[in-house]
Amino acid sequence: MAFNPSTRQAGLIKAAIFVLALVPLARMVYLTLTGQLVEPLEFITRGTGDWTLYFLCFTLAVTPLRRLSKWNWLIKLRRMLGLYMFFYGLLHFMTFLWFDHFFDVQEMWKDVLKRPFITVGFIAFVLLIPLAVTSTNAMVKRLGGKRWQWLHRVIYVIAPLAILHFWWMKAGKHNFTQPIIFGVILGALLLMRVYWARSKAVAAAAAVR
Repeated sequence: MAFNPSTRQAGLIKAAIFVLALVPLARMVYLTLTGQLVEPLEFITRGTGDWTLYFLCFTLAVTPLRRLSKWNWLIKLRRMLGLYMFFYGLLHFMTFLWFDHFFDVQEMWKDVLKRPFITVGFIAFVLLIPLAVTSTNAMVKRLGGKRWQWLHRVIYVIAPLAILHFWWMKAGKHNFTQPIIFGVILGALLLMRVYWARSKAVAAAAAVR
């Protein structure tokens, strides 16, 4: 049975998710300020990176969940989840620029060009920027629905780049458990889209005959 919340209920759900999405950041700040971390800079860098991937999964999961559950109201959460993905990605990048290079852009560029896992992560972050900038209703109208949809399909490029960045980062410690888990989840979410797109194409071709 489809769950169709009222406007008020949907607003409360959205507000609750908005607050909960800030909890990881609040925890990082609290543990850092109270001196409970042995390596606070590494903890923040890893934490912001992990939560960027979590929100990438959450964002890509909205459409499959909506289609399978018939809860169409879930689509209203996708933009907020996507912006939180960008938010944590921005924090992840800022920790790299600040903690590793003290805002020395020239040194940062050398690192980006020298180390493949940073190169891939940087490309993924740069590709996120236009998605965040065009996330408003005004930009949807300005670009037009079809062009906006095509632009936001860049997320399907960002997802494997993010996994590759994470994989290479973990390769130094030979710890591939998390990259594999994230890879399987994102792979499944993307393959579901491929399956539905293929089924739609086959149905459309059959209708023409």
